[in-house]
Amino acid sequence: MDDTISKLKALADKNRFRIFCALASHEELCACQITELLQVTGATASRHLSILVTAGLLKSRKDGRWVLFSLDRSGSGFDGILQWLDPEVRTSLTLQNDLDALRRITDLSREDLCRKQRGEACCPIRNKEGQHDG
Repeated sequence: MDDTISKLKALADKNRFRIFCALASHEELCACQITELLQVTGATASRHLSILVTAGLLKSRKDGRWVLFSLDRSGSGFDGILQWLDPEVRTSLTLQNDLDALRRITDLSREDLCRKQRGEACCPIRNKEGQHDG
């Protein structure tokens, strides 16, 4: 019962619920994509992601410099949670807007998104010789 309560508490926050729903429709998203979706600071997104991971709703993996998040479908009752939330996801204007925004966000490369959020120093553009431009 404590595990279920932990999951429900994690989903009780609007931004964490939005993250969960976004990942229900995308196999993986990087932290920068989630930050862009929520329009919050990286630290705020990180805190939300940490709560969802601790609750057993998300898992993360490193891919080079990127931290990628996905739903952790290994927990008991996970499919039931998705079924329970499905009507809300399909009828919520906020969540439908999030899916539209995610299409635009995922069309950008991670490097371009990082540069947009943090500036050129984050992901310098390299020329054909492998040198930094500028």
